Amino acid sequence: MEQRTLGDLQVGAIGLGGMPMSIEGRPDEERSVRTIHAALDAGVTLVDTADAYHRDATEVGHNESLIAKALGSWGGDASSILVATKGGHLRPGDGSWTQDGRPEYLKQAAKASAQRLGVDAIGLYQFHRPDPEVPYAESVGALRDLLDEGVIRMAGISNATVAQIDEANEVLGGRLVSVQNQFSPAFRSSLDELRHCAELGIAFLPWSPLGGIKKASGLGDDHGAFAEVAQAHGVSPHQVALAWELALADVVLPIPGASRPESITDSVKAADLRLTPDEVERLSAA
Repeated sequence: MEQRTLGDLQVGAIGLGGMPMSIEGRPDEERSVRTIHAALDAGVTLVDTADAYHRDATEVGHNESLIAKALGSWGGDASSILVATKGGHLRPGDGSWTQDGRPEYLKQAAKASAQRLGVDAIGLYQFHRPDPEVPYAESVGALRDLLDEGVIRMAGISNATVAQIDEANEVLGGRLVSVQNQFSPAFRSSLDELRHCAELGIAFLPWSPLGGIKKASGLGDDHGAFAEVAQAHGVSPHQVALAWELALADVVLPIPGASRPESITDSVKAADLRLTPDEVERLSAA
């Protein structure tokens, strides 16, 4: 698979988002493990998770534990896989999402994530979502301390604005390596953040790059231009969407979620799909 830069590493251009395997509507564990193995076998070397990817209040870190189990049973070299996790977002168990950006909480959460993942240091740890009750610099300062303490190897942020990207990079002393924002054919309001990351050489990880769990299946129906380009290439509209995102900047690393082996094996083929400049322009204008 085409490789792209994330911090001091090279990873496959298409990653795997783990959330659908742990929240409401999730598959059984056996199918989830097969999905993760299929991704790794296809060349995926970036797996994205979070301690908040769980369904019930009593199973915090469900997805982290699932990924650790799948890596442990995979026949390949698990040390070559970068697992990126996040902290600062919580699910009380009633279907809602809340925030806790207190530095003391983030440090505790990161150490708990490392334990679930079975690692001495987390490869990439990202502040999941700003907490309006806590100054942003204080939350990001926890990641700086975690870097200095060796609890995490690299630091990133998620759901951030351009101003927050600059603030985080300053707090981290220029060590911000990734920004994970929502971006897809249906959701393009993070285009400014994508372009800013490209200028700074910071990896941009679109989450829900196919439109989200409920809408991904209808991507071609909802976005005719993507369906038409897909037909011209003889591929799925999902591959076209991911290839379009990759073409926007060489810092882009989509992390499509999956809960079936067939979904992620289709998605990874986008790394080999080359769109023409006219097609990229057409899809960008659609």
